[in-house]
Amino acid sequence: MIETKEISEKQKDYILTIEEDHFRDLKAIDIRPGKLTKTISAFANTVGGEIYIGIDEIEVSGVKTRQWRGFADVEAANGHIQIFEELFPLGTDFTYTFLTAAGQIGLVLQIGILKTKQIVKASDGIPYIRRGAQSLPVETAEKLTRLQLDKGVSSFEDNTLDVPLDFVSDSLTIYKFMIEVIPTTEPIPWLKKQLLIKTNHPTVAAVMLFADNPQAALPKQSGIKIYRYMTKESVGIRETLAFTPISVEGCAYEQVYEAVAKVTEIIQTIKVFTEDGETTIHYPNETLHEIITNAVLHRDYSLASDIHIRIFDNRIEVESPGRLPGHVTTGNILKEQFARNGAIVRLINKFPNPPNKDVGEGLNTAFDAMKKLKLKEPLIVEKENSVQVLIRHESLASPEEVIMKYLESNPSINNRTARELSNVGSENTMKQIFYSLRDKGFLEQTPGTQGRGTTWRKK
Repeated sequence: MIETKEISEKQKDYILTIEEDHFRDLKAIDIRPGKLTKTISAFANTVGGEIYIGIDEIEVSGVKTRQWRGFADVEAANGHIQIFEELFPLGTDFTYTFLTAAGQIGLVLQIGILKTKQIVKASDGIPYIRRGAQSLPVETAEKLTRLQLDKGVSSFEDNTLDVPLDFVSDSLTIYKFMIEVIPTTEPIPWLKKQLLIKTNHPTVAAVMLFADNPQAALPKQSGIKIYRYMTKESVGIRETLAFTPISVEGCAYEQVYEAVAKVTEIIQTIKVFTEDGETTIHYPNETLHEIITNAVLHRDYSLASDIHIRIFDNRIEVESPGRLPGHVTTGNILKEQFARNGAIVRLINKFPNPPNKDVGEGLNTAFDAMKKLKLKEPLIVEKENSVQVLIRHESLASPEEVIMKYLESNPSINNRTARELSNVGSENTMKQIFYSLRDKGFLEQTPGTQGRGTTWRKK
């Protein structure tokens, strides 16, 4: 039984003014089933989304307006519902709700579509992807391969590379691994047993795990670049670079530990102003380690791009090539597990002191470590061809709390200091915060100060 829910006037107006985009679409009840399946396929194959069926769009004197015209009853929507049952035979990956609104005609069908593990095809046999407000067909072999990699249906780690077998089997890395972990066998038989050698060639996973210099076989798509920008601006530019970007190479295991060590070394040189004066910036080691590990293990090795770690005065950005795989989204990433590179994730865990000790729990550890330091949790952003994690050095406390705490041990505070402490970018915004604290009776303007020299003190 599908739930029927009555919504308020405000909620109805919100639906009628929705801007169709990457996540939402509006359809009339007259939409042809074949056309509807294209939208369903596009949402399921990208990041999921919402469809409202029962909204007309009409144009009067060149102006487009929306009108509510829903189904006469629940049974009238059976044809549309059957489409979903055909595309999702297990009855999962979507939700239904019928919406009614006072004074409006009929029932609007609200459908929530989740990002699926598998590729979903429309009724024409073609899968679609969502880009902005468009549902675009995946109609070439190249595009289909790209979608399979993005969804995690296939993994580039299984591809073989045209390099000699001894590039992996005779490396210092694999000999150290075999001696410490599996001393009872030789490299080649063991690699074959792990399906890391195919047709007498090593796979991408074999090279990333056991070659001494994977970058020779996978140039521009297997390393890490570290940048230090001496700014808090949203984008780093050449003029704010502190030094030439650092390249971190080697096998996946060594990359993780070397990158974490180098980032830690760099951030220890960054000074910040706090209520106790100038001090060295600090991020939890667990957070840096887990997020960099995640970037190395789950990146898409088919893309010709390195992992980019950008260190700013107030944040660290870790950008890993490839979209989130499978059914994982920025909304469920802390609860769901899906390994794009299953062999790399599984086998790196066999190394002594593996970087992924708690498989599947890394990001939760990273988030918890930030909370313990009373810093805002990391922000995960999915871009068109990458995933970026922002580790922000911003207090969980509100600007008001930061100001009052500072004044517990200091006689007064000015606008610039308050902005530095609370990461408020706008001078005018901070003025309004001061005025609000004044109006509430907490602060007063320091007598004799004005203009840019204005300071505030406890009342």
